[in-house]
This record gives sequence, structure tokens and C-alpha cells, in this order.
Amino acid sequence: MRKLLLILMVTCLSVSPTAAQAPASGKSATTWKCTPPSPANALPVGDAPNHMYVIEQIKCTATKGEIAGVKQTEGTATEFVDATGDKSKGHGVFVETLANGDKGFYSYTFTGNSKNKVIVSGSNNWTLTGGTGMLKGAKASGTCAAKGSPDGGMTFDCTGTYTLAK
Repeated sequence: MRKLLLILMVTCLSVSPTAAQAPASGKSATTWKCTPPSPANALPVGDAPNHMYVIEQIKCTATKGEIAGVKQTEGTATEFVDATGDKSKGHGVFVETLANGDKGFYSYTFTGNSKNKVIVSGSNNWTLTGGTGMLKGAKASGTCAAKGSPDGGMTFDCTGTYTLAK
């Protein structure tokens, strides 16, 4: 009996470090509720009617979503928009805060459609470029679909995959 117990202990000890070293990975599904851009600074380009460059910031709150069991709480997007009429494209950085205080830094590109200067729909592709705590050294990427609201805010439904660093 002692021999069997010793074999089990040795087996557990030899397996545990390997399991502990394996990085956590998974899928994410997050919904972000975002305010209208503020501040938003638009400059006419002058080369075509209704062509503007815009720099804006957007505050968001996660209504659902987590990474490796830690709830996503809030984020701020700072972006550059190239808008012509009702079409826009651009890029930005999203800084996310998790419930434990860790932060993720995401780079993204986007396209959008608006009506009467209010976003109607859009999409983006994002990549995690850095972070703190559990997101330091992590890899993640995915996409979001955006739907505008009459007040100029937006809701983003985002999906992706992640792998935490060892």
C-alpha cells in the first residue's frame, strides 16, 4: 500500500509542474456599451466634399465578457478616423481594465457607416499588443461588430482568442 501511495505522489509531482507551465488559452466573447465620442476633433481635409480627419476618444463599459475567468470592466478607445460622407475607416488603441486591475492594450483597424453624422454600423479587427499582470506577454486577436444608437453611442459585440504567457 505504501509503495502504491509513493508511486501516486511521484506521478502527481511529476505531472503538476508541466500542467502549471502550460499557458491558459481560450475564446473571448465581450459586449461593450460605449458613449458618444468625447472629445472629438474634426478637421476638413479640403480635397473632396465631406472629407474629414477626426481624432476622438470613446469610453466603454463591458456588459459581458471575461478573460481566463477575470471579468472585463471598462476601456477607453483613442482613434484616428478618415471620414468621407457616410463612410469611415481608421485605426486606434483600446486600453482595457479587468476587474483585478490588470490592463490590456489593443491595436485595431475599423470601417464604419453613418447617417446624419451618427454611426449606424461598423466592424473592426483587433490585436493585443501589450498589457500588465496576467496580460503581460499574452497573445490575443479577434473582431468586433458595432451597432450605433441614436445618441451617438455604440455597442460592440467582440469575439476572439487568447493565450496567456507562461
